[in-house]
Amino acid sequence: MDSNRCVFCEITRGNIKTRKIYETKHSIAILDAFPLKEGHSLIISKTHSPKIQDLSSEASNDIFNTLYFLTEKIEKAMDCSSSLISIHNGKDSGQEIPHFHIHIIPASYSNRNRSIHSLFDKKDIQTDKIDEYWKKISREVGSTQSI
Repeated sequence: MDSNRCVFCEITRGNIKTRKIYETKHSIAILDAFPLKEGHSLIISKTHSPKIQDLSSEASNDIFNTLYFLTEKIEKAMDCSSSLISIHNGKDSGQEIPHFHIHIIPASYSNRNRSIHSLFDKKDIQTDKIDEYWKKISREVGSTQSI
């Protein structure tokens, strides 16, 4: 999808009406048009980049500083003490719009609370496989130290 047909690009350009709650040099925060619950908000990158690793370091820092700033404000406004923060980083993770964005979904004790583990089918992964994954990732990062 090119940026000329991307709904989030149209939002950041001001071509689609939204309920904007905050804006920075690299991001815009809005209420989700199709909220999962009250106060569901999005932080959208102003750059048409599908994944976090496609963003510049400056844009990433700006967006995560925005997340840090807004999370407490949204929780307070929605009278709750927690929130689910979600990033779908690419199509295979469930990202529906190929444009980097972060969901902030306020949560309270009365909501149906679930851990992230409940969202996935449980796989029994053997210890030797876990070690194999650790080594592969550590090689990419440039470190193989265990804690």
